[in-house]
Amino acid sequence: MPPDGPSGPPAPAGTPAAGSATGIPAWRRRTEGEQRWWVAAAMLVAIVLQWILPDAFVLHPRHVLPVVELVALVALVASHPERMSRRTRGVRIASQVLLGVVALNTAISVGLLVHRITNGGQIRAIELLVGGAEIWLTNAIVFGLWYWEYDRGGPASRALGLADTPDLLFPQLTDPALARDWEPNVLDYLFVAYTNSTAFSPTDTLPLSRWAKALFMLQSTISLVTVALIAARAVNILPGS
Repeated sequence: MPPDGPSGPPAPAGTPAAGSATGIPAWRRRTEGEQRWWVAAAMLVAIVLQWILPDAFVLHPRHVLPVVELVALVALVASHPERMSRRTRGVRIASQVLLGVVALNTAISVGLLVHRITNGGQIRAIELLVGGAEIWLTNAIVFGLWYWEYDRGGPASRALGLADTPDLLFPQLTDPALARDWEPNVLDYLFVAYTNSTAFSPTDTLPLSRWAKALFMLQSTISLVTVALIAARAVNILPGS
C-alpha cells in the first residue's frame, strides 16, 4: 500500500485529528467511511422512478427489473449495513452488479424514448414530459453512483486513503485549508452528475482519468439527446402549439 504522505501510513480509523495535525488532507488518510444508507437512498429513488415510468418507456413485463433491483438492494444493505470502510470483494461486486442492472434498465428506457419520439408514435404531452423528466433524473442518479463507485478505487479505498491521485478533481481538493478535513461523499458525486446533465459539460469538478472523461462524455450526450428530442416533440404536441 502506498504511503499517505510524509508522515508514513495513514492514521487509524476514527482519529482524523491525527492526520489533520500532520497536514495530511482527509482524502489522503484513513477515515471512518461513508454510511451505506445514503447510497441506498439514492439507489431507491432511481428504482422508484423506474417503477412509475409510463408504459411506453419500460420493458415489459414492466415490474420485473425494478423488483429484482429492489430485492438486490435490500439484500446488499442487510448483508453490509455498516460504514463502508473495509474492502470486501463480494460486496463490491454485488454493488456493481446492482448498479449495472439499474443502468441497463435506464438505457432501455432512453432507447424506448428515442424510438417513440423519432418514429412519430402517438404520445400524450403529459406522458412525454413526465416520463422524459423521470428518465433524465434517473440517468443523472445512475451516473452519479458510477462516479461514486469508481473514483479512487471506490468508497472503501477512499476511506482507507489508498489512492494518491483523484479521478475527479473537486475544488476543495485544490485548497489545503479546505482539504484538511473534507472528503467527497455520495451527495458530491450526485451533484457532479446533475450539473453535468444540465450543463452538458463539467462545471466545478473536473475529470482527470480517462474513464471519468469517457463517462462525462457519455452522460452529456445522453442528456443532450434526451432534452433535445423531448423539447422538439413537445413543441408539436403541447396545447396551443
